[in-house]
Amino acid sequence: MKTIGYAAHSTDANMVPYHFERRALRANDVAIEILYSGICHSDLHTVNGDWGPQPYPLVPGHEIVGRVIDVGSDVKKYKVGDNVAVGCMVDSCQDCDQCHNHEEQFCRNGMTPTYGAPDRIDGTTTQGGYSKHIVVREEFVLRVPEKLDLSRAAPILCAGITTYSPLRSWNVGKGSRVGVIGLGGLGHMAVKLAVAMGADVTVISRSSSKEDQAKAIGAKGILASTDEAAMEKAGASFDLIIDTVPVKHDVSVYTPLLDVDGSLVIVGQVGPMDEFMTIPLIFGRRRVAGSLIGGIKETQDVLDFCAEHNIHPECKMIRPDEVNDAFAHLKTGDVAYRFVMDMSHLDVDAA
Repeated sequence: MKTIGYAAHSTDANMVPYHFERRALRANDVAIEILYSGICHSDLHTVNGDWGPQPYPLVPGHEIVGRVIDVGSDVKKYKVGDNVAVGCMVDSCQDCDQCHNHEEQFCRNGMTPTYGAPDRIDGTTTQGGYSKHIVVREEFVLRVPEKLDLSRAAPILCAGITTYSPLRSWNVGKGSRVGVIGLGGLGHMAVKLAVAMGADVTVISRSSSKEDQAKAIGAKGILASTDEAAMEKAGASFDLIIDTVPVKHDVSVYTPLLDVDGSLVIVGQVGPMDEFMTIPLIFGRRRVAGSLIGGIKETQDVLDFCAEHNIHPECKMIRPDEVNDAFAHLKTGDVAYRFVMDMSHLDVDAA
């Protein structure tokens, strides 16, 4: 299938139009016309080569909402015209204990990311959602509930599941005291989801400048990490802290905020971290943990949860040809919304 997307050809992350071929349908494949594609901070890191060499040209994008246009002969769950979604992975071995446990993201043989990885069957590089079409095996395609606004649903496939999974894993519910570090693309979703679960949520940020935004989406307010008196007063006041900061930072500032047996879960930064003080951990049985997206079942769960509770990401709609401006904006700092591209502006027959 001929298609078009926006690809990076080197580490400068300058995205340009790119014509390429999607594979012919296998028996268990679903062909999707992409309607909306979210932009994740990890896309910027990946195409910049921050996480290692990449197989350029590379089409990023793992927050995908679209419509089925064809299905393979063995496909049972989807039909032409269905509204569907694709998240951060498009395959796994389907045979190990983690896959059988519905946690394909931890596949013992390595899950296949939506872009920048070799296809498990033919070895070609997977290309992501900054494109007009995608072909994905049925088991990694998700159903979009009718109650969700298609134009605002895409970020749930990454920002949503990345924050939903630790909230579920740490059993957040009514009365849980949750802190969210950062009010960007991940952070604002963590707040909305935790509030819907019944938690008391506080945003932790360097300043209180986004307090109105935080309160508007259900947080009690902002705890300014630069206010030493306020931080000291807030000691031992959280059961769980979701750390969404995407760059290297010192977690020692935040661990004293945890109550006994509390956990700080890192979902933003990937890579080396600063040394941190162990005293708050030892003297409070506190812990620092990590979490990586979620399995396909849990990703469907978060889509359904968002539909049930009328949760939509805060989005700024752009055209695909504005992707470089969006990347430049992300470089200057995190924003309290997600850029989403309207892929109707992409023309396969364009020169």
